Amino acid sequence: MADGQRADARRNYSRILAVAEREVAVHGAGASLEQIARTAGVGSATVRRHFPTRRALLEAVSRERVEALRVRAEELTGRDDSRAALLEWLGDVVVYSVAARGLAAALAYDGAPADPVHENSCSATLEEAAAPLLHRAVQDGAFAADVTVGDLITLIVGIVLATEHHPDPAARADRLFRMAVAGLGPRG
Repeated sequence: MADGQRADARRNYSRILAVAEREVAVHGAGASLEQIARTAGVGSATVRRHFPTRRALLEAVSRERVEALRVRAEELTGRDDSRAALLEWLGDVVVYSVAARGLAAALAYDGAPADPVHENSCSATLEEAAAPLLHRAVQDGAFAADVTVGDLITLIVGIVLATEHHPDPAARADRLFRMAVAGLGPRG
C-alpha cells in the first residue's frame, strides 16, 4: 500500500508541476494555486503538501531554466574577456527571467528568515554558477571588488519585475539592464 501511495504522490507531483508550469507561463508568479489544484484534479491541500510555499512552487517550475543558466555560466567561464563573459551571462539571466514569468519572483529576496528546508535554491544555484565569472571579472579589474552575485541577481530581478507589464517587456528589460551596466553618463 505504501508503494501505491508513493506512486500516487509522484503522479500528483508531476501533474501539479505540469499544470503550474502552464499557469505561471500565462499568469506569472501570481498564478492561482486554487486554479492549479482544480486543473490538476487535486485538492489545495495536496498542492500545499508538495509545495508548502508559493516560492517552492515557483522554484520547481523554474528548475530547468535555472539549470540551463548554470550550464551557460560554466560554458562562459574561462573566456578571455571576463567582463564580456559575465555580462553575456547576466544578459541571458535577463532574457530567461522575462521569458519565464515567475523566475524573477523565484529569485527575489523577500527578507524572510532563511528556511533550511525551503531555501531559495534557484538563487543559490545561480550564485554558485556565476561566482567564478564574477571572481575573474573582479581579478581583471572589470568589476568592483565589493560587487556580489547577489547584488547582480537583485538588480536583474528589480528590472524584470519593473518591466513585467510593459508592452515589450524583453526590450524594456534589456534596455534598462544595458543602462545599468553602462552607467548613466554620456556615451561618447
